[in-house]
Amino acid sequence: MKVDIVVPSAGESVTEATVAAIMKDNGTFVSKEEEILELETDKVNQVLYAPEAGTLNLNVSVDTIVKPNQVIGFIDTEGKGEAAPPEKKEETSPPPPAPSGEGIRKSPESFVASLNDKPAAAPPPPAKVPTQSPAPKQEGQTRKRMSGLRRTIAKRLVEVKNTTAMLTTFNEVDMSQVMEIRAREKDAFFKKHDVKLGFMSFFVKACVAALKELPDVNAYIDGDEIVYNEGCHISISVSTPKGLMVPVLRHAEKLTFAGVEKGIQAFAVKAREGSISIEDLQGGTFTITNGGVFGSMLSTPIINPPQSAILGMHNIVQRAVVVEGKIEIRPMMYLALSYDHRIIDGKEAVTFLVRVKEMLEKPERLLLEGACEL
Repeated sequence: MKVDIVVPSAGESVTEATVAAIMKDNGTFVSKEEEILELETDKVNQVLYAPEAGTLNLNVSVDTIVKPNQVIGFIDTEGKGEAAPPEKKEETSPPPPAPSGEGIRKSPESFVASLNDKPAAAPPPPAKVPTQSPAPKQEGQTRKRMSGLRRTIAKRLVEVKNTTAMLTTFNEVDMSQVMEIRAREKDAFFKKHDVKLGFMSFFVKACVAALKELPDVNAYIDGDEIVYNEGCHISISVSTPKGLMVPVLRHAEKLTFAGVEKGIQAFAVKAREGSISIEDLQGGTFTITNGGVFGSMLSTPIINPPQSAILGMHNIVQRAVVVEGKIEIRPMMYLALSYDHRIIDGKEAVTFLVRVKEMLEKPERLLLEGACEL
């Protein structure tokens, strides 16, 4: 019996994948659930497993572009794996001599006729199509083929710039109160929840409160319609060896601070292990990215489609600021909100960022907004 090997659905906005690696050769025997190949999408790498035990027969190779639900081979459950028919190329022999009427000249007349027909039998070589030649290799340079994942990410980033009216607005936030709470509560928090109290949970809960007030920031455009999301599904940017990924904290409005921190910790572990799945990346409505962990002072983050906005966090720097008429040294962070101006007006974008600032500078507002307990 033949059991089809089918490319799984990759979720919203993922329309194709690239075969990144083939783990098992055609014609070999594989066990059920054994790894057979790896697919790359613009979101994540995904391993395909054998649906049944038997002889593997694939009709794709590395770098083949495939679509969701496409059949890319089958498992022969009655095969023993002794041979590899699909991979074995049919041997070709030199073409046989042409028939005597064409290949052997029997008379002077046929010889003259063959001379007249020769130009028609030898068409001119096709015209050369101009192609962009790679830059000449210089001393001290090496070249590395761009992965399918990186190529797709590059393509999508350019598409975002070309298909959205993206603007960025900035503000700064005094992190004194958040840092004071962390210093005071971190030991008790860890003892109770077995997870560290970080900055990200404060930002997630502040964004949730602001998204409730300004639902356009949590919406997106679909054709001629605006789609509003009831839940706040926050995508968190995570750096991995294969590139930046954005797993989703679902229904962040229902999570406590501990729930947010545990969710982020789980994503960090998956990122290190390379086990972030497509399901982890689906359904985000708003993104938070933290360039501050790498030392970034200020940036303009790019929207994560089909979302309409993204918040950029940056590093915390001790700076002189004026507080109630006096100059004081405070831990300050720049915030950046990039947004799609087609759906979010400047007023809403600025108001959103101001609300986040207010929540962080006076964290007790988070309790008043119903952002749950620590």
